[in-house]
Amino acid sequence: MASLNVGNLGEFLREQRRNAQLSLRQLADAAGVSNPYLSQIERGLRKPSADILQQLAKALRISAETLYVQAGILDERKVDGVEVHTAILTDPALTEKQKQVLLQIYESFRKENGHGSGRGESDGATAHEPAPDAREADGDPHAT
Repeated sequence: MASLNVGNLGEFLREQRRNAQLSLRQLADAAGVSNPYLSQIERGLRKPSADILQQLAKALRISAETLYVQAGILDERKVDGVEVHTAILTDPALTEKQKQVLLQIYESFRKENGHGSGRGESDGATAHEPAPDAREADGDPHAT
């Protein structure tokens, strides 16, 4: 297990809070923590527990695993697909519904390609017919 990376966690939390267009007070209220405590976390002065990270993740509408990895509580390599999940869940340009749909599609493709719990490395070598967009992206000369 990695050591707790408080400074980067604080910066990450501040960035996520700003992306969510929440004030420090609004996030503190939504997560059920005090305003000064959240400020100390963001400045890297406090080490939040896993429970507090989970409350913050819920308030920010991102996965708790994302914060655990950011905090160094969870090793990124042990979290299947965390990079893709993190990118989707932390994208401020997507609505919550869009995030959920993207995650469902991503997981269905991984299962279809036999990577249900491993890293999804799709190199186009599947027995299933790829979607038309995938054929075009792979440069398939037979794409329509």
